[in-house]
Amino acid sequence: MKAIVLTLFVLFNLPISAQKVYAPKRIKMSQGFGVNAFEWDFEDAKNSIVIDKHLLSAMKSFTAIRHYMDWEKLETIEGSYTFNPTGSGGWNYDALYESCKNEGIEVLACLKTIPSWMQATWPKDLRDAENVPVKYGKSFSDPNSYIEQAKVAFQFAARYGSNKKVNTSLLSVNSKPRWINDSVNEVKVGLSLIKYIECDNERDKWWKGPKAFSSGKDFAANLSAFYDGNLNTMGAEVGVKNADPNIQVVMGGIAKPDVNYLKEMIEWCRKNRGYHKDGSINLCWDVINYHYYTGDDSSPTGGEYGRGKAPELSNAQRIAKEFVAVSRQYAQNIPVWISETGYDVNQGSPLKAIPIGNKSAELTQADWILRTILLHLRNGVDRVFLYQTYDANADLVGKFSSSGLLNANTTRKPAADYLVQVNKLMGNYEFDKVITNSSSPVIVENYKQGAKKIYILTKPTENGSEISYTISLPGLKRAMICIPRSGSDVMSSKTVSLTQGKLTVTVSETPTFILPIK
Repeated sequence: MKAIVLTLFVLFNLPISAQKVYAPKRIKMSQGFGVNAFEWDFEDAKNSIVIDKHLLSAMKSFTAIRHYMDWEKLETIEGSYTFNPTGSGGWNYDALYESCKNEGIEVLACLKTIPSWMQATWPKDLRDAENVPVKYGKSFSDPNSYIEQAKVAFQFAARYGSNKKVNTSLLSVNSKPRWINDSVNEVKVGLSLIKYIECDNERDKWWKGPKAFSSGKDFAANLSAFYDGNLNTMGAEVGVKNADPNIQVVMGGIAKPDVNYLKEMIEWCRKNRGYHKDGSINLCWDVINYHYYTGDDSSPTGGEYGRGKAPELSNAQRIAKEFVAVSRQYAQNIPVWISETGYDVNQGSPLKAIPIGNKSAELTQADWILRTILLHLRNGVDRVFLYQTYDANADLVGKFSSSGLLNANTTRKPAADYLVQVNKLMGNYEFDKVITNSSSPVIVENYKQGAKKIYILTKPTENGSEISYTISLPGLKRAMICIPRSGSDVMSSKTVSLTQGKLTVTVSETPTFILPIK
């Protein structure tokens, strides 16, 4: 414990980016509409080589996906790489990523779990796909222990990144057909389909014991191999940046959103990777990433007991501000993402959204999800990915089983309706500021696109109440009031007249959007 305290003390006294002043972030509303997804959300398992048009149409509800990508699919046999078709499942990742690019859906490829051949190196009683990604017996603290993962990351980045000059002699695929007339893998390079890759998922798995838990410093060692082959010491075919310097490496989202874990990672980089010429620490990730579900905060991650909470009543804002502050202070203001958040609707789940007044649990889920997005964007979080596309099993009472945003028949739930409507109204608008009013609990946000402005008013409660609020819009005579609604592609709207540049509206727990009309 004393050593940890000393480390954090040293970190907080580093004369680095804490001295810099950064321009305000320009965060677009559309950056809040990501979702966690799988390849089968795009490709039918019965014909996994092609994109299913109906599935793709449903996925257009979102502006980005976090693609859960099991390492096993890319490297079913050690040293033998597959992408189209994948060795496990026979999926076509080329088609998946190309369709996303064509539809303007950004992809975060999350390389997670360990393949069966790596699990086999562990004793039988310790085998688990979510173990620390090393062969059994290797040190968790040595970047070289993670060479296998860093090699598959190189192969992936070389194929789907933007660098067309990768040495093809370093690339390989398993070109053996599975059956007669089967399509086979081919070496491809610089397809320009992926900009972001994430190193594993929730590496701080304390609930699975030492075999699956990485400390902050051990995860930094892992990332150093994954990022650039530990400062290019592990071979030309190791690490994302050695395949494509333009791909952004996203640190694996941590389950417990504790900035001390991040600080421990930064301190490892200071000691082991040193500094850039500008005095900043040579980090081995480009994006900070954490998870948070707004439930009962008496547990480390929230949501172990009771029910979900309206985001403003949880620790979500405090946590977001802490991560953004560490980024500004010690990490050159690199982006901060939350890649998992959301609510269940099954009333047996400790993360459930609840019925409020005449609203069903699904309608409350829609309100809280939209407000969760707004909360994070206004506090400097650059992207939000919701969990998840479809219900895992809506009948289960456990966490995360009924958190889907789409129905099994690919229609949208109310939460997805809200995302589509807001994105259509103002996806390219950027967050500007919160307008403070000490006499009212209403949260008033201003977004802008050039000279155009939109105001968003929200009552941050969870009791179904409403409140009257007067907003000042000097020099204007009219405004349009828009409110999200279930079962529609567009919000309900009405044009109203202002009185001496002022507009009084009734604000509820569903955000109200006001568009000034000149």
